[in-house]
Amino acid sequence: MSRKPNIATPSEQLIRGLLDRYACPVPWHEVRTRFLGHLATPALSVSPMRIVQDLWGGELPAFATMDEANELIGALVNGLWNSLTRHQKRSEPFRLVGLITEPTAGNLAALATTRRQELDGFIEGLFNGEDQLDLPERAHVAVGHLSEMRAMMAGIEDLVARDPKSESRTELEATFRHLRGLTRIMELEIHQAVLSCARARKYLLGAFPTQKPTVH
Repeated sequence: MSRKPNIATPSEQLIRGLLDRYACPVPWHEVRTRFLGHLATPALSVSPMRIVQDLWGGELPAFATMDEANELIGALVNGLWNSLTRHQKRSEPFRLVGLITEPTAGNLAALATTRRQELDGFIEGLFNGEDQLDLPERAHVAVGHLSEMRAMMAGIEDLVARDPKSESRTELEATFRHLRGLTRIMELEIHQAVLSCARARKYLLGAFPTQKPTVH
């Protein structure tokens, strides 16, 4: 029996390069979490193609050739989207992007902005364009916690913007340690939301077994 050929998936570097080439207005770290949220959502009307289009405000960027269009869509759908499905397993928790955390006010603002955008992306993807969503209980709790931490990140951004020299190096180091702890909590809550929604979908599908069609 012949084995199926291994299909190479696009690397992160390639995907990020394509997003830069086509001037994607959504930063890479937010693209990741938005796609993960869409994967987790209980909403039934999820279209990977529409999700890709939404990165550019609803329409794909202009391409010179069809090959260019296929390259971008393939990288995002066959590459990023499919690679994120593994995080629906308990053994494969999602990780937020790593950042240089030298304790400076500029790095503090950049870290807070990145985490806020990552949380925004996940929530936007999870709600899939809806204002309200019937989430499983654990996912509902996770969204509440993530919303609170999102507000903390926005508060840090605002504080640094108003007075970038308000904290001493010792205070900055303490704040960075606090943010590292919050990052781990964010990752935990995102993973719990994803697992909770995956269990709910599995239960829902099991509750409505598909019958084999009658052949006439």
